[in-house]
Amino acid sequence: MAPSPEYRPSTRQTRDPEATLDLGLASGALGDIAAEAGLRRINMLAWRDLDDPEAGGSEIHADHIARLWSAAGIDVSVRTSGVVGAPAHVDRSGYHALRAGGRYGVFPRAAAAEALGRHGPRDGLVEIWNGMPFFSPLWARGPRIVFCHHVHAEMWRMVLPPWKARIGELIEFRLAPPLYRGTRIVTLSSSSRDELVGDLGFREELVTVVAPGIDPKFRPGGRRSQHPSVVAVGRLEPVKRFDLLVDALAELRRRHPALQATIIGEGSERDALEAQIAALGASEWLRLPGRVDDDTLVRAYQEAWTVVSTSKREGWGMTLTEAAACATPAVASRIAGHEDSVEHGVSGLLATDDEFVTRLDAVLGEPELRDALSRGAEARAARFTWQATAEGTLTALAHEAHRYRHRARNAQRRHSFRRTPPSE
Repeated sequence: MAPSPEYRPSTRQTRDPEATLDLGLASGALGDIAAEAGLRRINMLAWRDLDDPEAGGSEIHADHIARLWSAAGIDVSVRTSGVVGAPAHVDRSGYHALRAGGRYGVFPRAAAAEALGRHGPRDGLVEIWNGMPFFSPLWARGPRIVFCHHVHAEMWRMVLPPWKARIGELIEFRLAPPLYRGTRIVTLSSSSRDELVGDLGFREELVTVVAPGIDPKFRPGGRRSQHPSVVAVGRLEPVKRFDLLVDALAELRRRHPALQATIIGEGSERDALEAQIAALGASEWLRLPGRVDDDTLVRAYQEAWTVVSTSKREGWGMTLTEAAACATPAVASRIAGHEDSVEHGVSGLLATDDEFVTRLDAVLGEPELRDALSRGAEARAARFTWQATAEGTLTALAHEAHRYRHRARNAQRRHSFRRTPPSE
């Protein structure tokens, strides 16, 4: 099987001979990739578990990969922070999840446990760097990769007190990058790769792009709303900037009096958004239903005329490609991540903050444009599968397993050469 088209290791030349190992290693069945690389047991470290009330795209991404790797016969364990009211251990769809430690305590606790071998032997390690890293280069031995979906940058100041934000910025931009420059980073989009290389100084040849997949449950069906309809999905947190969307929708309502809108999700900004909606007199047509089940989410995508994201930072626009699979085009902020998940003018429209009302107005008010974008969205979404994502990420880890063995063999040769006495 040829490598997934979304797995794009750089062809840039490097002076490091170990980094020039065959990055065209053909992917195939997951079990074959793992067996060839000797990856029988893989541990993953993540900040949050899928059952966490604040879980989002990063946790969905990790869950899909862990499930598919496990289904291929790999022993997968995922270590995260604790989930209030939930057991510390749970077996989920073939893999084991260990949830222990607080929001910040999970980082030193998980790192110490891995370094001391308390989670048992492993053949590969996946560190998920979601804002705060686990600093695996300092303590981990053996093949490893890091999932880093995007640079957090101004997100620190949006969600934390100033002194904590300064610590986060210091770690992300100053302390962590030098430690990780020899580590293979897996990110979701080419635009995020550009930021990781340009802003954090990672080596381009060691940053691999593997796009996320789309679950088959997201597909066209049902009926479109008879009235102009907008849906947005995501955690109600400052980085998503739903307050900007609410203002844009209020302006659009004056142009489209029958407009209905739904913002699906839960989070710390709910009270502020409810107050904003009430102040605008929009409570009857702009709903905040909270978290919904999968069937309700699919119907919401299928009924909407467009899906919207005003987010400031994303590694990808997972809700945008889910909606695209339902033939629903997007209007999204022009940011890294969105620039890859939305093909401007084909599967949706990208917008600056000043362009949101105009772009949304065009999609809602021009049926021919909306129909063309709908067809483009559905066609483009067909490219993304979780199987390809699981293969791409496992292939990246397999490259590191081969590189690790290459280093070990070279070290052994050097050691043997030093111990061999010169012939007389």
